[in-house]
Amino acid sequence: MSRDQRTADFEPQRGRLTRLAYRMLGSLAEAEDVVQDAWIRWVRVEEGVDVPAAYLTRIVTRLCLDRLKSARARRETYIGPWLPEPLITPTDGQPFIADDVTVTLMLAMERLSPLERAAFLLHDVFDVPLKDVAVTLERDPAAIRQLASRARKNVRRERVRYTLETAEAERIARAFFNAAKHGDAAALAALLAEDVEIHSDGGGKVVAFRNVVRGVDHVLRLFARLRRKERPSPVLLRTAVIDGLPGYISRYPDGSVGTTALDVHDGRIRSIYIVRNPDKLTHIAQVLTSVGD
Repeated sequence: MSRDQRTADFEPQRGRLTRLAYRMLGSLAEAEDVVQDAWIRWVRVEEGVDVPAAYLTRIVTRLCLDRLKSARARRETYIGPWLPEPLITPTDGQPFIADDVTVTLMLAMERLSPLERAAFLLHDVFDVPLKDVAVTLERDPAAIRQLASRARKNVRRERVRYTLETAEAERIARAFFNAAKHGDAAALAALLAEDVEIHSDGGGKVVAFRNVVRGVDHVLRLFARLRRKERPSPVLLRTAVIDGLPGYISRYPDGSVGTTALDVHDGRIRSIYIVRNPDKLTHIAQVLTSVGD
């Protein structure tokens, strides 16, 4: 098969393969590397392939499983809470529908074994037939069914779909930014759920909360304390959809940028995910450039 035909078969799959790799690894940069490795392997295949999409899915999944071994070892020594590299998707005025795989669900998937994670993503999220998942993971279909079932039970609470109008998503994001910036306890209390959590990822490279902050009382005291220190405040650059959740991109006084994603249920913010690790934000500059920042 010619290289041109290989390219014609591969390029329509690139976006789907990147999404799969990103959701397996939590890193857009690593996902793109995996897809590039898959391309190199694809062009070297000499025999004909009846279903390129299925074949490429197998390549990418297996490459991700190999990388997960070292990724998990790195996360054991990671400084502070680990969050996936924020993936920004555009808003176009359509109703805001949470992605099947939000940052909340990706964190829940960290509890799964690599095989459980792969089985769940392939079968439940990417709708890959069970028999094809079995071939990809080199297990019999009964074993794959058990893997997917265990994974499903582990992440059931975090896989809740909800619809939020774009205007409402932006309103909540802006309201939270302003309330947090000014340490407005009353406004924050009106926005936050009782069991709210803050996950802040600085990777040991910038100032961030070293532990997950849990409970509305702790969160309110935290923002009040930050306000009393009278430090220069971040600037809101734009609202955004971040890993399937409403949120925003902000710039800090030192010139660095960060993302904040908000998991909203029943009109209240249940989880707040702040990424400040500069290694995870290199692609954000492209997003900002595209909107003229």
